[in-house]
Amino acid sequence: MSPDLLLSRRDLAFLLHEWLDVAELTTRERYAEHDRESFDAVLALSAELAAEHFAPHNALSDANEPQFDGETVTIIPEVAKAVRAFADAGLVSAAMDAEVGGGQLPHVVQQACFAWFQAANVSTSGYPMLTMANANLLLAHASPEQVARFVPPMVEGRWFGTMCLSEPQAGSSLADVATRAVRQDDGTFRLFGNKMWISGGEHELGDNIVHLVLARVEGAPPGVKGLSLFATPKFVVGPDGALGERNDVTLAGLNHKMGFRGTVNTVLNFGEGAHLPGGAPGAVGELVGEEGRGLAVMFHMMNEARIGVGAGAAALGYTGYLRALDYARERVQGRPLDGKDPAAPPVPITAHADVRRMLLASKSYVEGGLALVLKAARLLDDQHTHPDQDERERAGRLLDVLTPIVKSWPSQWCLAANDLAIQVHGGYGYTREYGVEQLYRDNRLNPIHEGTHGIQALDLLGRKLVMDGGSGLLLLKDAVDDTIGRAGDAGDRQLKEHAFRLAGGLESLVRSVGQAWQSGDPQVALANATYALEAAGHVVVAWIWLDQLLAAHGKQGAFYDGKRAAGRYFLTHELPKVGPLLDLLAGGDQLFNEVDPASL
Repeated sequence: MSPDLLLSRRDLAFLLHEWLDVAELTTRERYAEHDRESFDAVLALSAELAAEHFAPHNALSDANEPQFDGETVTIIPEVAKAVRAFADAGLVSAAMDAEVGGGQLPHVVQQACFAWFQAANVSTSGYPMLTMANANLLLAHASPEQVARFVPPMVEGRWFGTMCLSEPQAGSSLADVATRAVRQDDGTFRLFGNKMWISGGEHELGDNIVHLVLARVEGAPPGVKGLSLFATPKFVVGPDGALGERNDVTLAGLNHKMGFRGTVNTVLNFGEGAHLPGGAPGAVGELVGEEGRGLAVMFHMMNEARIGVGAGAAALGYTGYLRALDYARERVQGRPLDGKDPAAPPVPITAHADVRRMLLASKSYVEGGLALVLKAARLLDDQHTHPDQDERERAGRLLDVLTPIVKSWPSQWCLAANDLAIQVHGGYGYTREYGVEQLYRDNRLNPIHEGTHGIQALDLLGRKLVMDGGSGLLLLKDAVDDTIGRAGDAGDRQLKEHAFRLAGGLESLVRSVGQAWQSGDPQVALANATYALEAAGHVVVAWIWLDQLLAAHGKQGAFYDGKRAAGRYFLTHELPKVGPLLDLLAGGDQLFNEVDPASL
């Protein structure tokens, strides 16, 4: 498949260089050895590898999902070749420190590079995504000795990583995690329990799999404060880094999914006695970080994964939009409404207003979603490398506020773009031959995993917007107000109108959040949390669009005209949708608390 049907090179260049000014990052010590040419080179390499090694087997891995024969998980061989090519190109460690073999790319550039692979084959890209997030957690929280044993093989693409949180009886309620960790005399632990929905939990793609497992040390208190995190590899790793005997981690079965089929999804049993490392039952685990702070440590990987989910959703929506646009330009059907000659040749369906509506809506969703993800990655770079300490703290706090939106907004609205891609194709879109139906099925997972839409809503309204007396919400307001002010001063009538609309939406959001919490009762305030998430998401993406329109202001050509059209659509057709949502939030409607479950 041509890279031009995966993502838009021109849009990425605009987002990175004209909007986010990634070249400015090269003035900072961490990125001083890079320049625009090196950024563009790794982006071009990513596009080439994604098109050559990931895209060709996307449909094949969907049709031939992983199989388990009771002993071994079998995955089509193209997956191993693809992840090998990814690792050989140095992309696993692209953003990591040079000391561990990393390229020290800015996170924003690395995120743009990885979007190519997510657009080409989101299932296969799941294996390196989890491994990179696993290694980054270890680099931040593990001991130097643990880093030396676990991280280099992952960087080299020989080992893989997972995150093991959910359990069959607990689901997303991590306070109910029941996996036990029993302390051993040698300082290790033995783990006993079950984990559910573990992506990449068992396969033969590499020599080892490092599971990061949330478990409760015997005697620890109930709830999340009693959880600790353990590195629990498939094969026990010796002090010298050499692989030892098989650990007591066994595959109970595979989950068979609607989409995202190429990423093996597992139920894992720890300590059931199928393997006896050292002659004793229990999976050998090593404590990562402090005992009792497992969830806090795991959030390092969870937050990276949440942004990765949003990025994957945007990439899937983006490639669906490009395929629909390509189809619509070639497909001829019907005649203009004002056409008088029934014998006139049919026209491309892009001539029809409703097809343009669907394509423009999709464009606004996917370009807005990708921009949102890259904005978050740019904030991560500022959090770690900005020369001003106050700016580092501000970027980190703003990223905290945006993270649930970055995860959920693309998962909802770029999925809507996939739905529209099917509609643009008409009956062909509903067939497997055209591929857009698979993109929809693949993307349908993203509102669920790494915290459902509702869980992100509780995080946003219950924590992020009201933390420290509402400083999170005020920080977001200040950032949006800055863009509104610059748009109002740009001397352009349409920009000024867009700024006025966004100012109204922002004011309504701030007021409604305050009114929702007037009672001080979380049960009352959070009843309509999902409406807060959806409204805040639309306000944030409207802000992202207005900021892009400022970067495009005064520039001529079809690309910039397209930006202005998509931004105009979002600010005039989508932003007004937040009004009814915020009315429900501010009014404190308690239907969802009051309805009798027996009546549902």
